[in-house]
Amino acid sequence: MNSTMLVAQVPCAAGKFQLVERTLPEPGRGRVRLTVEACGVCHSDAGMTGGHFPAGAFPMVPGHEVAGRIDAVGEGVLGWEPGDRAGVGWHGGHCGRCRQCRAGDFIECRELRIPGLGYDGGYAEAMIVPVEALARIPDGLTAAEAAPLMCAGVTSFNGLRRSGAVAGDLVAVLGVGGVGHMGVQFAAAMGFETVAVARGRAKEALARELGAHHYIDSEGQDVAKALAELGGASVVFATAADAAVMTAAFEGLAPRGRLVVIGASPEPIGVNPTQFLFGSRTVTGHASGTSLDIEDTLAFAARTGVRPMIETMPLEQAQQAHERMLSGQARFRVVLTPSR
Repeated sequence: MNSTMLVAQVPCAAGKFQLVERTLPEPGRGRVRLTVEACGVCHSDAGMTGGHFPAGAFPMVPGHEVAGRIDAVGEGVLGWEPGDRAGVGWHGGHCGRCRQCRAGDFIECRELRIPGLGYDGGYAEAMIVPVEALARIPDGLTAAEAAPLMCAGVTSFNGLRRSGAVAGDLVAVLGVGGVGHMGVQFAAAMGFETVAVARGRAKEALARELGAHHYIDSEGQDVAKALAELGGASVVFATAADAAVMTAAFEGLAPRGRLVVIGASPEPIGVNPTQFLFGSRTVTGHASGTSLDIEDTLAFAARTGVRPMIETMPLEQAQQAHERMLSGQARFRVVLTPSR
């Protein structure tokens, strides 16, 4: 194996990506070295490289949707061997000491180590990963397919399976984009009567191909009224970072319905206390999942045929990949793949 590796790093906040050569790192105790075969480009990466996360340090190597193979294991690592297929997502390790960790709620660890922030991420030919963050990749998925499931995929899967909805319930997915297109697939595969909600009619055909039973144009229709006419949604699953659409959809919830928010929006959701009280409706947030949650997501996707829609670009084009992701032109996830 080469003694060096290429990484795509950002030298300073809001800087441009640079391709640099580094010495191949060795895994310490409780760590493995992962040869990166694919790394998804997530909107959160732009927040990190833009300097909007307090824990960020530069130069920064982002990337928290990583799929590859283990090629070296450190001291004390059990259950993993060189050659094993594995990946890592937003949950890149936890402290094991805080109250949340002691309760087994590792994704809410107060010292959560996110790849790209807590340590160098997957915009590289190789990376070091804590063993507790590793997720096994089943044979039914390619590395490029598995990578976006490590963050966007597990967020959709976990948010839906923990939403309280049961098979046959009406579930509305707000947004048919990088996360929402997976949310529609997961919702349909879980047995929900699935409603896709997006701006305009351009995505209707695709939404139905992905499994949506109904489609609502949030520009041309009253979302709440349309949902009410369908009987009211048990869950409105908000993947789009659009507080106005979340607000509009809230009244479309059935009694005891739940708005599940996974799309990060800086604007407030405009819901008043009366709307909560009459109908006993609730709002909850949901973020990502642990390595075990990722494994559940990957296994479910492999069994049911849920797949992210991806475009692949070489690691050397990290800057162009970011720009394409931010432009909204990609359909729907950009994935970086090392070229040597």
